[in-house]
Amino acid sequence: MQPVDVPKSYAGREVAVAELELIREVVATCRGISRAELAKTVCELLGWRRQNGSLWSLECRRYLEELASCGYLCLPERRQRRPAGSSTRIPRTALGESGEALVGSVEDLGPIDLEEVGDAKTSRLFRELLGRYHYQGFAVAHGAQLGYLVCVSQPERRVVGCLRFSSPAWRMSARDGWIGWDEATRARNLQRVVNNSRFLLLPWVQVRNLASRVLSQAARQVKVDWRARYGVEPVLLETLVDAQRFSGTCYRAANWLEVGETSGRGRMDRVHERHGAAPKKVLLLPLLKNAAQRLRES
Repeated sequence: MQPVDVPKSYAGREVAVAELELIREVVATCRGISRAELAKTVCELLGWRRQNGSLWSLECRRYLEELASCGYLCLPERRQRRPAGSSTRIPRTALGESGEALVGSVEDLGPIDLEEVGDAKTSRLFRELLGRYHYQGFAVAHGAQLGYLVCVSQPERRVVGCLRFSSPAWRMSARDGWIGWDEATRARNLQRVVNNSRFLLLPWVQVRNLASRVLSQAARQVKVDWRARYGVEPVLLETLVDAQRFSGTCYRAANWLEVGETSGRGRMDRVHERHGAAPKKVLLLPLLKNAAQRLRES
């Protein structure tokens, strides 16, 4: 029988006792393979796939590490890699150098295009711009993620910023209180919440209302792109705003709601290691009518 404190859910789904036992058997017998390979093996054996057919491998790996932390199983040593949340070497290229000042009206910029980050070229530029110009820098994202380069069309096509969406905070009192879900429902429906973990307009871009226009367009686009990538339709977006640095005006202008503050633990801190450090404002954007009600439903 497993210990009572073994986590019984991951990525919003319940894990049966028989599944837990199979996981422990797989880990015990598949010696010599990495944690990532173990996670893929478990997903394949248990049929843990998204609606689009891809494996829940990133989330499964985190779940295996939770099981290991409570003593339910023993994982192989970590191999050298950049863990989620870690910093990474930032390239410095001509493409990332300060550009000509961009001022004026948002209407003068032509259509705004959110180019999804995918190939090596866009990934390098995305990493460089965030690393050089975002106050939090670039860090490896937790779990699922989508990145965009923000481009304008006039007077010529150019990159003016970056956006990243990623897996939601595990727990956040202000968000969870606004939704009103219980623990079991939160575990089931958490992956229908998506976190806007980075938003950057480059410092030489000074165009009134551009930020709120980008956020509004991003909300429409990520709803479609997230479902296409991960097979889950987002119901709610969340973000955290450092009130010591920013007012959050652009989010409010794009209809985001301020619902409270964080405890300062950090959005993926499940073991209360950073309580009280730098609380941030919590803002939410419902993507569907009755979003809170939908997230409370089974």
